Amino acid sequence: MTSQASRPDDRRPIASRKFLWVKATTRWLVCQDITPNSISMAGLIFGGVAAGTILLTPQFTGFAYRVLWFMAGAFVQLRLICNMLDGMVAVESGKTSRLGELFNEIPDRLADAPVLIALGFLPNSSIHLGYTAAILAVLVAYVRAVGGIAGAGQVFAGIMAKGPRMFFVTVLCLFNSLTPVSWINIALPFDLTSSTLLLTVICVGCVITLFTRLRLIIENLENPS
Repeated sequence: MTSQASRPDDRRPIASRKFLWVKATTRWLVCQDITPNSISMAGLIFGGVAAGTILLTPQFTGFAYRVLWFMAGAFVQLRLICNMLDGMVAVESGKTSRLGELFNEIPDRLADAPVLIALGFLPNSSIHLGYTAAILAVLVAYVRAVGGIAGAGQVFAGIMAKGPRMFFVTVLCLFNSLTPVSWINIALPFDLTSSTLLLTVICVGCVITLFTRLRLIIENLENPS
């Protein structure tokens, strides 16, 4: 998520903002008069399509199965790209606004949750883990937002922020898309499937991230700079 606020300190530090193709894409979007809010909504759509594609994978085998998993990973990345570009376009075009903050935050939360829930609905996965991962992901962002409102600034620290979460989801998509079937069905400890293992890692990482952010927010509030 990239903030559409006018304060640069409120934006998540993303190294890929410096890439030439990112800057060129930002300039092109500004020239086309595409609004930051529409880019945010596009990210929400891509997230929903990624979730739907994941849910379709059990209905297919062979080449179609692999293509669907590859598409799911691509849509997850497109969703992340949109959440990076919306803030960059807002800053470049001078269209930062309070309404932009709303469009930036709410679609961001709605885009991640369906993807994590969809992983829980896969065969031999865990619906409960899927919903738990989605709730914890929202809580991670909620704590950051509340910290910002309280005056601690936007704290993006933690091992399982949005970027790492979606990176691991993309890795799973590519794993299922490119590896032999025998690898996909490999036995994991405690009868875990690849999706339940990923959801477990995300849940544990989100809990650690929650406490990390809370600690830093408390420190910032007690020792304002």
